[in-house]
Amino acid sequence: MNDHVIGEVSEGVQVIRFDRIEAENAVTAQMCESTADLISFAESSSRVHAILLAGGPGIFTVGHDAAELAAAAERGATGESVLRLLKTIATVDKPVVAAVDGLAAGIGTTLLLHCDYVIASEWSVFSAGFAELGLPPEAAASLLAPRLMGYHHAFGLLVMGEQFDAQRALQAGLVNRVVSAGEVEAAGQSAAQALAAMPPEAVRMARRLMRGDRREVVARIDQEAAGFPELLRSPAARDALNAYLQGKG
Repeated sequence: MNDHVIGEVSEGVQVIRFDRIEAENAVTAQMCESTADLISFAESSSRVHAILLAGGPGIFTVGHDAAELAAAAERGATGESVLRLLKTIATVDKPVVAAVDGLAAGIGTTLLLHCDYVIASEWSVFSAGFAELGLPPEAAASLLAPRLMGYHHAFGLLVMGEQFDAQRALQAGLVNRVVSAGEVEAAGQSAAQALAAMPPEAVRMARRLMRGDRREVVARIDQEAAGFPELLRSPAARDALNAYLQGKG
């Protein structure tokens, strides 16, 4: 697929790879659409039993594209393409594995909250300091991160803007395994293929029971998005976001 997202199916696994290395895999609206399309295809295809999200060597994604984030701030609304991706990954019924090498910032970290198994390289760094940017959390992170990591780890990540290295992310429960940078891709493929080889209905039933009702997650995605224009009415929040965007310019 074009638009800086590559998709391919191999051995029962739908691989979805961010491929905008020249911009550190900054996620655009079109990338969100393409990723959502590939997840939807995987969900409907009888050839696919697991999904693998990946970035490039040394970079998963720096988060949302700065220019598009600035435009969203001007509109005072979260982009529909972003919301479509978040709700698509939140409600997919097939297992999702992530292979992360390098920086996973913003949406690069919040997407991992919807994955079932996350492998990170020893050089990976995770950050999602929305509050310090004057923004609300996204992707139902305000609901899922405390459940997954515990309240204090989640507060450090989402509010204090603390960066988690691979070992801290492992201890907090954000990732399952830490491997060398040269092994992360193969380890991700291996985990996804192992899931794809299992009886699919048994995997899906276990996943549904463990994850519970997804309607609560979708409702929280909408609730967080509704907070975006509300926060932007605050001069302090606007100043924080503008300072961040100028630093990206």
